Amino acid sequence: MTGTRPRPRFVDLSHEIRAGLVTYPGLPAPVISPHLTREDSRSKYAPGTEFAMDMITMIGNTGTYLDSPFHRYPQGTDLAGLALDTLADLPAEVFHLTDATSRGISPDAFNRRGSGLAGSAVLLHTGWDAHFGTPGYAVGAPYLTGAAAQVLIDSGVVLVGIDSLNIDDTESGGERPAHSLLLAAGIHVVEHLTGLAALPDAGASFTAVPPKVAGFGTFPVRAYARL
Repeated sequence: MTGTRPRPRFVDLSHEIRAGLVTYPGLPAPVISPHLTREDSRSKYAPGTEFAMDMITMIGNTGTYLDSPFHRYPQGTDLAGLALDTLADLPAEVFHLTDATSRGISPDAFNRRGSGLAGSAVLLHTGWDAHFGTPGYAVGAPYLTGAAAQVLIDSGVVLVGIDSLNIDDTESGGERPAHSLLLAAGIHVVEHLTGLAALPDAGASFTAVPPKVAGFGTFPVRAYARL
């Protein structure tokens, strides 16, 4: 008999969505309510058979979510148009930056591996996810500078993820250079990741697939890594 093939190990990189969750201060929290309760369903099905059907009302920017080009640009690709090969089983290049002395992630962070990033998902581990769900999450959060975003574009990356409040600096005004540059280049952005400390620098694969919603730019994903 041949040996059993070992199963891969998966690492969940997503925050749990629940009623009342505040992902980004100022945006509405999800509301979850029943459409059909188990009790009410008993009169509609055979004895011993019951179901629950629930409704959720939420903004697309809830929990761990993906930004498509349509989020920033009216002619950009929406969620329904995204190719699966840009969302699933991507080689993960993880940059562990928890010891950074500056909030802004500069091009220097990518110098060592910049030439080997083509086709990858670049994941920025800042450790800021430790503050998720608290008031401190919104203040002093790490972000990707515009210059560093351009380096990643030039390196041919497919997706960029971060475990912070935003990929841009939300405390410097209304400019969003990282969003603007990455999404214009067709590079997806995943924000509010968690658990990146468990990933190696390289060798894992990354998946973050949103539902196929037409005319929509952002939506929660179940982001995970396969080791």
